[in-house]
Amino acid sequence: MELIAQLVDVFLHLDRYLGVFLHDHGLWVYALLFAIIFAETGFVVTPFLPGDSLLFVAGTLAAGHGLEIQWLIPLLIAASFGGDNTNYWIGHHLGPRVFRSSNSRLLNREYLDRTRAFYDRHGGKTILLARFLPIVRTFAPFVAGVGSMPYARFLAFSFIGSVLWIGLFVLAGYYFGHLPVVKKNLTLVMLGIIIISILPGAIAWLRHRFSR
Repeated sequence: MELIAQLVDVFLHLDRYLGVFLHDHGLWVYALLFAIIFAETGFVVTPFLPGDSLLFVAGTLAAGHGLEIQWLIPLLIAASFGGDNTNYWIGHHLGPRVFRSSNSRLLNREYLDRTRAFYDRHGGKTILLARFLPIVRTFAPFVAGVGSMPYARFLAFSFIGSVLWIGLFVLAGYYFGHLPVVKKNLTLVMLGIIIISILPGAIAWLRHRFSR
């Protein structure tokens, strides 16, 4: 429970934690942001890492002249795109064995099955739509690799999704994060972003549960 409480505190006060890291380690914050976004999209065992809220906070830091927006956006697009492609090839090589196994200690089978159902319903657009759905965006490239989605098609959806996702949230933080009302209520803004992000998945889960 203590670990969960710490994670919640980090999620809701990303501005404070990132600000301290930036103050203490300077430009290494770029490497930290790259690593988090890469891992959140690149490894199916790390869907718990912050995504949308982290991008928004990174944008607010850029607005406060702590980071350079012209470097931040391309760097995080590269992290997201690279993570996606890593996840695709992991799924391509290891995924079939995971789906044949009834129990996996490392992967949440329910998340995998739910993402596969989402993929079956929306096809290639899943890679694009999943960008804006926490957990699903972590598993979608993996499932695409398992399903042997043509790589050229995957690349196109992955690149467009990376540009839209990074651009939207980083620029939202950059242009709105400096507003007094946002600064004073940044914790509420973070909470709102998290709730809005998980809402579609929660609704889908409730529909599935009640339909059973």
